[in-house]
Amino acid sequence: MTATTALPQGDVRLLDHPVAQRLLASTELARLAYVAPDDTPRVLPMLFHFTGDEVVFCTFAGARKISHLRTRPDVAVTIDTAATPPQVLLLRGPVTVTDVDGPAPEYLAAHHRYGGQDQHDAVLAEMHGQQVRMARIGLRPSWVGVLDFTTRFPGGGTADDFAARGRS
Repeated sequence: MTATTALPQGDVRLLDHPVAQRLLASTELARLAYVAPDDTPRVLPMLFHFTGDEVVFCTFAGARKISHLRTRPDVAVTIDTAATPPQVLLLRGPVTVTDVDGPAPEYLAAHHRYGGQDQHDAVLAEMHGQQVRMARIGLRPSWVGVLDFTTRFPGGGTADDFAARGRS
């Protein structure tokens, strides 16, 4: 049993849970959820890079989500597998949006993790000689949840408790 196994959902130390670490190092897309100015939710699948402290998303200047995130910085993020049972990392907290001239280092690092050195080099070559502006969206989670559907379930409890839900 790891030191993080018994932590309650919401505890930021769950970032050290083996499922969280595996997902943060994976090539699964993160889904970034935020609220737009018209009060409707938006969810975007995005590449990400984990620095050890922050989950970082990058986008090009001019993307509408940049101003939305500056106005309403609270987000929710999920990184999950499609396997059965699924493994899920849930994150919440405010983001910080920073303008970057040129390719953001985390953007290149994400491309390297997702597609290897060839993809990293291709992305860098595509930007070469161009004036590129990006936004770096950094999330330092204030709430972390881990679900693996074998030891950690939505709402807590045991596998039997989870299986009994919805039965009369």
